Amino acid sequence: MPEVRPGDDLEAALLGAAGRALRSGDVLVVTHKVVSKAEGRLVDLSGVTPSAFAREFAERTGKDARQVEVVLRESRRIVRMVGGLIIAETAHGFVCANAGVDASNVPGEDCVCLLPEDPDASARRIRAAVRERLGLSVAVVVTDSFGRPWRAGITNVAVGVAGMAPLLDYRGETDEHGYALEASVLAVADELAAASELVMNKVDAVPAAIVRGYRYVPAEGSSARELVMPPERDLFR
Repeated sequence: MPEVRPGDDLEAALLGAAGRALRSGDVLVVTHKVVSKAEGRLVDLSGVTPSAFAREFAERTGKDARQVEVVLRESRRIVRMVGGLIIAETAHGFVCANAGVDASNVPGEDCVCLLPEDPDASARRIRAAVRERLGLSVAVVVTDSFGRPWRAGITNVAVGVAGMAPLLDYRGETDEHGYALEASVLAVADELAAASELVMNKVDAVPAAIVRGYRYVPAEGSSARELVMPPERDLFR
């Protein structure tokens, strides 16, 4: 795909690159970065005036005060600030590093990318375009890379979902030995997102992947926010 810029027809670019390969029942996985670019979710740091708090944190940690200010503006809640890292809760409810603000794979030295304002709506638009332009029924997952508690490294997770249930609940079923499952709820949208990274890679400029052969549970009105731990069950809040 070509470089995506604000205002571009992302759906046309995706279908131009992958349309002939898509089949009904596939999962189309798209990185949030191209979604955010098309939707104009880019911030020119030259126009950002950092607050005193942002300047103090930046000076203490060697960060760009303007980027720190953008992170603070994108945060609904600051979970922890350690070293030069800000763990924050976004307006979507996601808890992640720097509220999803990222400078990688963004043209220009003074520009950062934000998460889509509504990643689920973005996923629904892509899914609708596939249906309308190709006559195919697919699920769509929009991804970002998150770190994880207790585990080293980052992995792709779902920040937007359309057309499939993001969770698969096995509770109440029994295993092959007859034991009742009491806590097995699989984050299948996250698993698909993680698998997609194995073929997209971070530095190969491949912003989408097709997952074929997984029998997802179709669901209208689904949301990646279903993957967020409810506050009452969040033991680290």
